[in-house]
Amino acid sequence: MREKVVVGSRGSKLALIQTASVVAKIREVNPDIEVVTSKIITKGDHDYQVQLDHPTSIGIFVKELEDALLSGQIDVAVHSLKDMPTQTPSGLCLAAVMERLDPRDVLISGGQKLAELASGSRIGTDSPRRAAQLNICRPDLEVCNIRGNVDTRLRKVADGEYAGVISAAAALKRLGWEDRITEYLPLEYFLPAAGQGALALEVRMDDGEMAEITASLNHMPTWQSITAERVFLSALGGGCRAPIAALGRVKNDDLKLEGMVADVGKGKMLRASVEGGATAMEELGEQLAQQMLIMGAERFIAEARRKS
Repeated sequence: MREKVVVGSRGSKLALIQTASVVAKIREVNPDIEVVTSKIITKGDHDYQVQLDHPTSIGIFVKELEDALLSGQIDVAVHSLKDMPTQTPSGLCLAAVMERLDPRDVLISGGQKLAELASGSRIGTDSPRRAAQLNICRPDLEVCNIRGNVDTRLRKVADGEYAGVISAAAALKRLGWEDRITEYLPLEYFLPAAGQGALALEVRMDDGEMAEITASLNHMPTWQSITAERVFLSALGGGCRAPIAALGRVKNDDLKLEGMVADVGKGKMLRASVEGGATAMEELGEQLAQQMLIMGAERFIAEARRKS
């Protein structure tokens, strides 16, 4: 039996909090195993020159963790699932996901809700999806690219550099900063990124013992939801960083999957949904992708590729 597990994490405050929750769960289920955390610095953590809407940015927050996993430096990598490309490197696999927190986006501002912000207000985000959704919901606002950890972004709002920033509700909740949320943004306009709010555990395919340990942590309704979302994203070619959103929700063994594709800079959005049994998660993801391609999503995605 394995005596020690090394868990790989990004070094940010949020990443370490997320990893600590996974470490605690592994220890709870396997009290005889020593569990330690290894901090891995990813390119996305230090290279702020890389544009997150460019194809070269795909996997910018996970590659070094995956390299450490493949080399045996760590036994399991903890990721924010929305940062993981839909294609996993050879030799690795997505082994489990923790129960998802609130998947919604939130606004952090000086107190004004999105509808109350003055025309021309500067709103920070590094997400092409959020930028597109903001342009549709409030085309009179100035959407500005912003990088840095959550602390840095909130400080820029407090300093008046930005009127507000858009972030993930789950990030604020994990940091214990729920009181800083000005508004939970409606899913009607702000459908989240595929996998948002969920933590992913990635292991080596040849490490059966680690796969067994992580499988005990897997939350099945979250797994079904995110599988449908990632199949949908993959079928649309979402690796191009196009503004694509997806949210699956399981209730009474049924899965509803909603999807969105936005047209960059033109204030247009396509939305659709499918429903079915939760065990048909892959089929539902593929079905929704095909439905949206028929609706014209391919043109929107091609435009996003051209601009990136």
